[in-house]
Amino acid sequence: MADTFPATPLAHRRSGAATRPAQPGVLPGVAAIDQAAWCDLATRVIEPNGYYLPDWVIAANGDHAAPRALTAHDSVGRLIGLVPVISCWRAFRLPLPALVSADPFRSLDTPLLDRDAADDAAAKLLAQARATGDRALVLRDVARDGQAVAAFTRALAADGLRPRLIRGWTRASLDATRDAEELLRDGLGAKKLKELRRLERRLGEHGEVRFAVARSADEAAHAFDVFLALEDSGWKGRGGSSLKRQPELAARLRSAAVALASRGQCEVITLSAGTTPVAAGIVLRHGDWAYFFKLGIDESFARCSPGVLLTLALTRHLCADPQISFADSTASARHPMIDPIWRGRFAVGDLVLPLRKRDPLFAPIVAALTARDRLRHVAKRLLKR
Repeated sequence: MADTFPATPLAHRRSGAATRPAQPGVLPGVAAIDQAAWCDLATRVIEPNGYYLPDWVIAANGDHAAPRALTAHDSVGRLIGLVPVISCWRAFRLPLPALVSADPFRSLDTPLLDRDAADDAAAKLLAQARATGDRALVLRDVARDGQAVAAFTRALAADGLRPRLIRGWTRASLDATRDAEELLRDGLGAKKLKELRRLERRLGEHGEVRFAVARSADEAAHAFDVFLALEDSGWKGRGGSSLKRQPELAARLRSAAVALASRGQCEVITLSAGTTPVAAGIVLRHGDWAYFFKLGIDESFARCSPGVLLTLALTRHLCADPQISFADSTASARHPMIDPIWRGRFAVGDLVLPLRKRDPLFAPIVAALTARDRLRHVAKRLLKR
């Protein structure tokens, strides 16, 4: 079953002209949004989301799977709100009349809202979703306690409606305003830090241990290739799920990382022993937030815990950066590697937003999504056993 959005041109638009509001009921493809207007909105948001920067959204989804976009504009046509969306069938294989926030990696789906017009933007995004004929908007992996959700909650309350939480969880985060050494001592304790210093010395037997941050376009391109090779060398490569085993996607993300690095919105980090890279990761940046997207390690150095050592170095790097105040691990709940290091907890959840008052279809939509989520987690527990 295909998405039922009306067809719109998908050619990239990069001019500086303001994005024209879509006709009622018609959602533009994300590649049809004026990227200059999208980037401008990203500088004015009430709450950042590095995974909804235009280069990343288009690269992560690709032309053949590109989502549509809910967009909101002010009285002069300036873009003040945006969230990429797909159909409920494409997201969950459920034939429900609902739009779902789009992110193939399930990283963070917090909508982009203009900080000076957040409530107006939220109300207009809901109105545009309603105009498609759908009955609900599902925001997956959204910051539950963030200002964007608060703006949507106020917009719904004005119509006598409220969002419904399908599932909520927390994941590791970093308060980068703290002193890194104090933070690590509080989180790991002196004994564990001593053990990690011993592992770093053991790694140093293979060559000088160096942490590097690729910021320029050329550096990011080379470091991204190192990351791809390291990720593919481990269990993801053996299971066929590494990015290198998806060459088209890897190429798109590499191009996006290079473009974002040239604007200071992406860093590729590596840890090396001599000339041998042993761990690498992708870090997106938006506003004063950072996002730890992916990690790859050389498993032949597993006894030295290269992923942990890289994360320690990243912690010190982010805490020393005055432009970063917060970092989202983008990890699963209770992640065994990063949870003990980043002791902050970031509340994330899946929310269902009603689009009409007293809609008889809303309760069945919530019930179907809740049942699917429960079955999915039962299946995951059984597989682990």
